Amino acid sequence: MTWEFILRLFVAAMLGAVIGLDREYRAKEAGYRTHFLVAMGSALIMIVSQYGFEDILTHKGMGLDPARIAAQVVSGIGFIGAGTIILQKQMVRGLTTAAGLWATAGIGLAVGSGMYAIGVAATVLTLIGLELLSLFFGGLGVKTLMIVFTVEDKEVLSSIIGKLGGKGYRVVNYELADDPSIHGYKVSMVVKSLRKRDEYNLLVFMQQFPQTEVKKIE
Repeated sequence: MTWEFILRLFVAAMLGAVIGLDREYRAKEAGYRTHFLVAMGSALIMIVSQYGFEDILTHKGMGLDPARIAAQVVSGIGFIGAGTIILQKQMVRGLTTAAGLWATAGIGLAVGSGMYAIGVAATVLTLIGLELLSLFFGGLGVKTLMIVFTVEDKEVLSSIIGKLGGKGYRVVNYELADDPSIHGYKVSMVVKSLRKRDEYNLLVFMQQFPQTEVKKIE
């Protein structure tokens, strides 16, 4: 069954790479290479768990639990997933990527056990969850945005924060850094808003301040 096992590894790796390409396109912490390896490694562990100890069964009185090793993938993948989660300035980033890695590990286990159809179906559903759901429900929930701009004094910054609050934006935190080029301050500010207030609306409001840049944070 060597070629069958190789086929399982290949299919699992390709399905993982497909999910990883989506994450790579979104410039996330774990890309196609990470997902490729997670899926392929999970399939390999599943194959070893099922068939790697068959010779032991030839000994009288010996038993084997084929799921024992594979089961460790479910908890072990949490270490990789945790590495993609970033807690910074009261914001948590990377949860979706971590969940995608966990799902990719499950896909690898499914294909490694020979359940090709289940693995392909799970891949399709994972991509739907990552892409299509945001299209249908992108207008719901809260959006987190990073604003970078410059001000000449702190009083102006206080005025900006007040105006943002009046427009429905909530300032989570901000940092000030001296900017010698304007004898003022460079401000990095994180705000939350309803998704219908997108980056463009915020950018229009902030255009009155020099060197403004607005970024979306997942």
